[in-house]
Amino acid sequence: MIPGIAPKTAVAPVAWAPQPRHMFVFGAGFVGRYVSERLLAQGWQVSGTCTSVTKKRELEMLGMNAFVFDATESSLENIHSLRQATHLLISIPPIPGIGDPVSCVYGDCGGVLVDEDHTVNPKSESAKLRYNAEKGWLNLIDDPNLSAFIFRLGGIYGPGRSALDTLTKGKSLSQRQKLRESKQYTARIHVVDIYQAVLASMSIRCARKIFNVVDNDPAPRAEVFAFARSLIQRRYPDLITETIDDKSTGLDYQEIIVRAEKLVSNARMKQELGVNLLHPTYRSGLQSILDAWQIQSQLPNRSQ
Repeated sequence: MIPGIAPKTAVAPVAWAPQPRHMFVFGAGFVGRYVSERLLAQGWQVSGTCTSVTKKRELEMLGMNAFVFDATESSLENIHSLRQATHLLISIPPIPGIGDPVSCVYGDCGGVLVDEDHTVNPKSESAKLRYNAEKGWLNLIDDPNLSAFIFRLGGIYGPGRSALDTLTKGKSLSQRQKLRESKQYTARIHVVDIYQAVLASMSIRCARKIFNVVDNDPAPRAEVFAFARSLIQRRYPDLITETIDDKSTGLDYQEIIVRAEKLVSNARMKQELGVNLLHPTYRSGLQSILDAWQIQSQLPNRSQ
């Protein structure tokens, strides 16, 4: 993600972001939309891309100037709002055969603690594509008046997208989700803390920087689901009517070697961006989501 790219300016550093502030979001999905809504509430002008006419209408109802963008067919020249943007947020994953359509990646580290300066060793195709996209953006930004920030995000969760929602909707887990059961470390981050990092990055000046945006507790997936289930059963004992078998994959875990084991350090995010995590662990994050379910109409719709 590249949250802060500001144009050249002759004003003092404390006022380097021009007015009016205009964020352009490539990929207004779960994170992009969350950030957009909050920037709009602060008086920003926000434009962005989505993948369908239906989503375009939804974004326009929020107050955004939205464009349907197909990375394999659309042209950036047709997105006129892009020329007026003071900041860019890139939230579109690289595409096989194309790479970054607009211009986490460490790989197997044997469970050691890694920071942003750790030598990356991407194994999967998606990790390699992301790493190449990072290098492309960092090499592109060589103007001292421009800033580029790469955010290496943990597993993203938040309202409507969490272990609580998976359990209450009674959805079966995918094979890929089940395979994560054997991982000892899984980095996560609540969407509100991603927003905190994006916002904080806009107040600092540096040409190029990478930040790990993760919480303090890289817990196993099974532990997270067990806690989510206990939260629901205490407050809404009748809400879960089906048991999701999130452990049985039909495969022998003794024969599976899950790669990309690592502990990811968030020290730079805290020290240089000054981010004080609102949800430093999954327990806090899931509790906050459950607390927002005040009345029955706000509970997840099992039919979705």
